[in-house]
Amino acid sequence: MTRTLNDPITIGGIPLKNRLIMAPLQQYKGTPEAFAAAHHIEHYGRRAKHVGLIVLESTAVSSNGRLWANDIGIYTDRHVEALRKVTDAVHAHNTPVFIQLSHGGRKSSPEVTTTLVAPSAIAFDEQYGMPQELSAEGIHNIIQEYRMAAKRSKEAGFDGIELHAAHGFLIHQFLSPLSNKRTDAYGGSSENRARFLKEVLAAVRGEVGRNYPVIVRISATDYSEGGLIPEEWARMLKPLESELDAIHVSTGGIIPVQPSDVYTAYQLPHAAAIKQHFKIPVIAVGQIYTRSLADRILEDGLADVIAIGRPLLEDPDYAEGMLTVREVSV
Repeated sequence: MTRTLNDPITIGGIPLKNRLIMAPLQQYKGTPEAFAAAHHIEHYGRRAKHVGLIVLESTAVSSNGRLWANDIGIYTDRHVEALRKVTDAVHAHNTPVFIQLSHGGRKSSPEVTTTLVAPSAIAFDEQYGMPQELSAEGIHNIIQEYRMAAKRSKEAGFDGIELHAAHGFLIHQFLSPLSNKRTDAYGGSSENRARFLKEVLAAVRGEVGRNYPVIVRISATDYSEGGLIPEEWARMLKPLESELDAIHVSTGGIIPVQPSDVYTAYQLPHAAAIKQHFKIPVIAVGQIYTRSLADRILEDGLADVIAIGRPLLEDPDYAEGMLTVREVSV
């Protein structure tokens, strides 16, 4: 059966009117206390009309894990009301919205972080500085922060959660052997390095239940020898598949190394490699900006959903064009 960008799909019981979603991109418009502002209400509401799903920008689960000094958070009950105004604006267009929950770990903003933490005392770079290795108690405390953030996410009206396990932030730091040199139950083997994600996911599920969508965003490659590759991701995520509802495939971020070339659909081969191991939907992202290319990816079964970000920053109606224009060639 032919699949196109306009075809509906269900993720974790939530029906999407089409297979084009808005990827999470930071707005750098949060208040100093990490509250969402009027900008977020207008920004996401304006872009919700045509896409099948919006994934909100990275939202901190901890005051000590914000990615930037002007990002948004959900680490207190006081953050809920402002975020509810954002979900209301998106829901006004009958579009679901997920929240991306994150902790920066060793890549938390130096401007607002009191104690930089990571699975191992290995610095990302000189700008961020040397993190402290998390103790077992510290790990437990952060897992509880994820749990409470999940609870607040439901209260704020979000339809689902995306766990940010990509781009070199804390969950990714535990997963990658480049940043995790622990010798306890959270380090060493693939199974041990995946333990933090497994326990975060269990804590989140304990709050939201199994019928509430939870997806994960991953960096399928670390762009470095000895780093993560799709095959190892498959080994780590396969035991968690029954508790996940989709996998959003990005790349990089664990070390200060960029891909050698960025081109149209440059991350697609990694999404396709992940997809062959899983039955749950796989989301592809990375310069997939034309209708013909998106349809070809879906038709060939390389991914199930297409995410776009930057074009929507420049043109809030970009999705409408992708969903209505059929092109002859890429």
